[in-house]
Amino acid sequence: GMQSHLQALLSLYKLFCPEQVTITLPGKMKTYFKNSEGPWKAAITAVRQRNQGASPLSQAVFLGTSQPQSRKRKWNAQLFIPASSANTNHLEEGREKNCFYLYSTDESLPVEQLQTFPQLLQNIHRLEFPSQMGSVLTNPLLLHYMNCVKDESIYLRLYYWMGQMLQEECTWCVVDNPYEEEFKSFLETIYKAECFLQEGFSACEEFLYKTLPLWDGFCCRSEILRLMSWIPLSSFSDIKSYLYDPLAQLFFTSSIYFKCSVLESLKELLQNWLNCNVIQMDLETSS
Repeated sequence: GMQSHLQALLSLYKLFCPEQVTITLPGKMKTYFKNSEGPWKAAITAVRQRNQGASPLSQAVFLGTSQPQSRKRKWNAQLFIPASSANTNHLEEGREKNCFYLYSTDESLPVEQLQTFPQLLQNIHRLEFPSQMGSVLTNPLLLHYMNCVKDESIYLRLYYWMGQMLQEECTWCVVDNPYEEEFKSFLETIYKAECFLQEGFSACEEFLYKTLPLWDGFCCRSEILRLMSWIPLSSFSDIKSYLYDPLAQLFFTSSIYFKCSVLESLKELLQNWLNCNVIQMDLETSS
């Protein structure tokens, strides 16, 4: 029988190829598919705003989905990376203890009490990770911890947090976002953390693949090109469709400076791939 989700699929076919669907479909039905023209409308609106000022057609759109103003923006007008914070009760208790208890093995250690690399080595087995994962990006000791202890839950928490932040703050996908300088600083912080870890974040890779087709090659140019240099090695078909093809459209219509910047970024990407491959070969050889 005619089920609702099948009717929605047929209506989508009829929208683009009406000659292929000859049956009569109901006029009103639940929307199952997002508007495929959303990204183009968002890009056109952003260009119109830059060239002619604010447009009455502007609305917050990210990859075709309408986004309300983020809750963070309602209560705090600044994009910020949270400071390290753990359980408050543990923190208050820790302040009352002397240095002797810093190396106790009976309970977890809040990251606020971690000051030096030797302390990290002594307490790495009982470290209490921060409740706000964004604080990891600006804490070298916690980045060292991520490198030493390959805990999948840590990477997953950081993946979800970073992916949400990038989606909400992207200045060329979310229209009417006046916080470009803050977003630049955020991207720069992510890049420095990737350089420290010598590997890229999967959330950042997904962000680049989703937004490069909408990127104008101007907004946050240096930050985006730097982040591109840490995309992990994958199949050529994925790299071509998600990275090279969007860049090619900008490359052939942009200035010499942009062309050189793209080539420099791709050169660094190749160097990172080679370094990663050498490290992997060394590990396999030693094992």
